[in-house]
Amino acid sequence: MESTDARTAPAVIVAIDGPSGTGKSSTSKAVAAQLGLSYLDTGAQYRAITWWMVNNGIDVADPSSVADAAGKPDIVSGTDPSAPAITVDGTDVAGPIRTPEVTSKVSAVSAVPEIRARITELQRSIASAAGQGIVVEGRDIGTTVLPDADLKIFLTASPEARAARRSGELKGADVAATREALIKRDTADSTRKTSPLAKAADAVEVDTSDLTLQQVIECVVTLVEEKRAAK
Repeated sequence: MESTDARTAPAVIVAIDGPSGTGKSSTSKAVAAQLGLSYLDTGAQYRAITWWMVNNGIDVADPSSVADAAGKPDIVSGTDPSAPAITVDGTDVAGPIRTPEVTSKVSAVSAVPEIRARITELQRSIASAAGQGIVVEGRDIGTTVLPDADLKIFLTASPEARAARRSGELKGADVAATREALIKRDTADSTRKTSPLAKAADAVEVDTSDLTLQQVIECVVTLVEEKRAAK
């Protein structure tokens, strides 16, 4: 079937969940760009609020301190898949939110219910404002944030494949150490009480362990186009 023009195609909301290192971000951005959809990296929003906490001297090991500050930072996410932007109080934080310090603290901050409530509300408002449709990637999109999404996809991959990809991204990081860090993060995200990382019952699971990025993108594009055609 020929690809539908994004301007005339029905708007679709696509939720892509899964742990780190499955190709989630690269796939989501490419699919959104190819199909003329908006794009939202929800992980960047949790990183942004974590960065703000660290920068403002909030003790991220103390959930009540984190909860008290949850409403303070102004987080704005751009939804252009070719240049996704994120600012906190007007400051571009796309670079600073990727530091090891933020990475090591984001799970603790993300587990605080007040943080999840604040960010979830922000994510829902962005998704509802996307006129052509949107690809939203994260860990609890299909289960909690957008349970009525038109299409839910859960990307998985073996810990070894994910560690190899992630250490490649981190330019020469130790694969074994990266694998341990990923498993630790998965455990924290899967066992937290509020909106844990989980596959929605109606999600399509795609194991990316032995697929190239291009193959994953093609698979997801096909699923989205089928969903559009059925609307």
